[in-house]
Amino acid sequence: MEAIPLPTPIQLHPADAEAPPVENAAAVRSRRERSARPVVQPIHGGWYLPCKGALDFVAALALGVVALPLIAAAALVVKLTSRGPAFYTQTRVGRDGRLFTIYKIRSMIDNCESLTGPRWSMPGDPRVTWFGWFLRASHLDELPQLLNVLRGEMSLIGPRPERPEFMPELERELPAYAQRLTVRPGVTGLAQVQLPADTDLGSVRCKLAHDLYYVRHVHPWLDLRLLVCTAFYAVGVPFSLMGRVLGIPRSDRIEREMNVVSEPAAARVRIGA
Repeated sequence: MEAIPLPTPIQLHPADAEAPPVENAAAVRSRRERSARPVVQPIHGGWYLPCKGALDFVAALALGVVALPLIAAAALVVKLTSRGPAFYTQTRVGRDGRLFTIYKIRSMIDNCESLTGPRWSMPGDPRVTWFGWFLRASHLDELPQLLNVLRGEMSLIGPRPERPEFMPELERELPAYAQRLTVRPGVTGLAQVQLPADTDLGSVRCKLAHDLYYVRHVHPWLDLRLLVCTAFYAVGVPFSLMGRVLGIPRSDRIEREMNVVSEPAAARVRIGA
């Protein structure tokens, strides 16, 4: 698969050291942002991350047996209630910037971006079909991603996989954004169960804080609790209740801990000044 290159340090030839190139203001600002960016490292996941793929495969295989009738039924309703295919595919960015094809049950009208191009969803999005609202609320449209888990492209738990069209702007505005690519993206995750869909840069920054918190605290006990929360969330139990019962950190605590890492570029420059 083609990969989106991650930022790498610039290597200067020894002959260039005597006469360093003149940097413009944008280059200086970019260099200062990179040098001021804290690096998020897993605290407890050293032994778990190498095993996570195998555990994901076994769990996805078991869940797939249960999910297959639900996927078939939902796909049939989509075909009967709207024009177009029941499933759709999109290119997403995976671990270490590798691109892969994601599978979902279609919840919007067919070819919904043919006139607008790639864009985020919005509250009350008119592109979502009436049955699509149910699919999104119940997260049934995400079930085909179990195939991505079986293929090793995704994990059951992890950051939401982003579209490559949005990555350049997000990495420019949120310098730590690429750090969420150090783990495989997830079918569900800490940000997905607590926060609504992305609508603007502010909502992405809030989700980034949750994603980086997950990268720092990745652990089988956290993953298990998030799976349980997702199951209850899918049948209408609010996360605020299950999160409190299972001791999952609240959004305000997460944002306080990860605030310095997930700040926008302009704020980071002010701190480093």
